Amino acid sequence: MGSKTMFKWSKQVTPSQVEQLIRAERDVKKAILIFDSATAEYANGFQHNPNTFGIMISKLVSANQFRPAEELLNRMMEEKCSITEDIFLSICRAYGRVHRPLDAVRVFNEMENFQCKPTAKSYITVFAILVEENQLKVALRFYRHMREIGIPPSVASLNVLIKALCKNSGTMEAALRIFHEMPNRGCTPDSYTYGTLINGLCRLGKIGEAKELFKEMETKGCSPSVVTYTSLIHGLCQSGNLDEAIGLLDEMASKGIAPNVFTYSALMDGLCKGGCSSQAMELLEMMSSKRLRPNTITYSSLIHGLCKEGKLQEALEILDRMKLQGLKPDAGLYGKIISGFCDICKFQEAANFLDEMVLGGISPNRLTWSLHVRIYNMVVQGLCTNGDPNRAFQLYLSMRTRGISIDAGTFDSLVNCFSNRGDLHKAAHIVDEMVTDGCIPTKGTWSAVFHGFWDRRKVREAVELLQVKLMSEFAEPEI
Repeated sequence: MGSKTMFKWSKQVTPSQVEQLIRAERDVKKAILIFDSATAEYANGFQHNPNTFGIMISKLVSANQFRPAEELLNRMMEEKCSITEDIFLSICRAYGRVHRPLDAVRVFNEMENFQCKPTAKSYITVFAILVEENQLKVALRFYRHMREIGIPPSVASLNVLIKALCKNSGTMEAALRIFHEMPNRGCTPDSYTYGTLINGLCRLGKIGEAKELFKEMETKGCSPSVVTYTSLIHGLCQSGNLDEAIGLLDEMASKGIAPNVFTYSALMDGLCKGGCSSQAMELLEMMSSKRLRPNTITYSSLIHGLCKEGKLQEALEILDRMKLQGLKPDAGLYGKIISGFCDICKFQEAANFLDEMVLGGISPNRLTWSLHVRIYNMVVQGLCTNGDPNRAFQLYLSMRTRGISIDAGTFDSLVNCFSNRGDLHKAAHIVDEMVTDGCIPTKGTWSAVFHGFWDRRKVREAVELLQVKLMSEFAEPEI
């Protein structure tokens, strides 16, 4: 496979030895070295078998080295070494893990070329990968093909089909219909079936139906998992039923089902949206006591809720805690903190966090861009009003450099601020840029600068400014 053969065998090598050494090796380069060193023993009678090839392929795909892994399949065929179904499935699952479902299908389609006939297990595995990666049209065609070639329905395949149908509101009824037909097909719904349907119903806001299924599953001897409880808790929180959601958390404790980070995050998000950030903070401490590490969603929910309730100091403490854990806040989180400072007229602090965000290389995405633009304009206007024009001008220049659109109100604030301070050339320069940007100055903007020059007996500058004003008002639009 290309590595230098440096590994020395102390005695005659066996496939089981090679397999054990490769399996124990975490470094894929060293695993390749072991594999290649064993290959060098072919002259002494050693031969790789399906186990040594299989573990090497598994190591390669775990390190996302797909091409070498597939090359080993070709080598196995050349050496007339039988290729098991599990070897192919390890490659398919790895492609699914890195969100390359169509490559998983391609490898699956090549199985028969290697004299390996796929069983129902392979079909269901690839079907599940397609559904997980939201390739729903391809997945449903694949399922129809499974039925056409005689793969019988099973609990596993119907569970995947139900999961696919639960992803869209238009196919939810079909999912429920298949669920009700399962006993007639000789398949008994299990906990996974119920959990999938409950999750789908909750995502669509059908909490009543989800609760009915939740009660039914226990009567059928299907125990809800932590995932099922979390789905229902999230759904209840989204619909504003916080008391019921908290009740489910208590029920989990009574049944010995340990909540996970997603359970706590869902409940904390609901509490914060419902104006109960103090209770959410108590849950954070409870998580810590159980040695559960909060994730970005957990911290985001808390910071949003605390800022919404004006508890800015507590929000900052959570932000610091998040950073100490090694999690990077996004532009949306910074936006909430900065907006919170603006709400209490602490614009210098808001500007500091804008700087921190830029220095940290944190950029807004398509969803948070409009919030980002609004915040910048708000901070610049606030700095002008609160007597820090130099900082306001620095942020203004940063906005221009980074392509952030500037509101007419921001231009007005800057012009009035510098005009009142007697920095008329800077005010006039901002007016020029305002006009260049296609933003029409208001009467008040023109008046502030014009009278500033006139009052200081700078008649020539006042006349030039007047000419710019007239040109901007009467210029013919470009065609």
